[in-house]
Amino acid sequence: MVQLGLVVAQFNKESPVTHEMAERAHEAAEELGVTIVETVEVPGSYDTPLAADRLARRDDIDAVAVLGAIITGDTDHDQVIADAAAQGLTDVSLNRDTPVTFGITGPGMSHDEARARISYGATVVESAVSLVAELPDA
Repeated sequence: MVQLGLVVAQFNKESPVTHEMAERAHEAAEELGVTIVETVEVPGSYDTPLAADRLARRDDIDAVAVLGAIITGDTDHDQVIADAAAQGLTDVSLNRDTPVTFGITGPGMSHDEARARISYGATVVESAVSLVAELPDA
């Protein structure tokens, strides 16, 4: 049985987007017969690489699924956050030799656009399970 770690960014707390994404992730895991061993909530998408790295170090976790929603603001800050999170999560996956799937939506999204992408919670779990199944053992 595949065992996952889940990281959920909580920056846009006024909107339940990431909470609903996490619910979809748990539903998908149950449908696939996968166990989410631990869920770590972090302040924002920028903070996801550290949490993903801590989970990827664990022997009881086969892959890490990461969720977040980067909503656009009045500056280009959302692009900076998205780039940093993507690079950081890529580094974790390669350095730990553990699949880390990217379910952070944005940047450049409105709240409505973020809500339309809640299903990414399921998609990121499905991707993690697929990677674990397809990647050969090192």
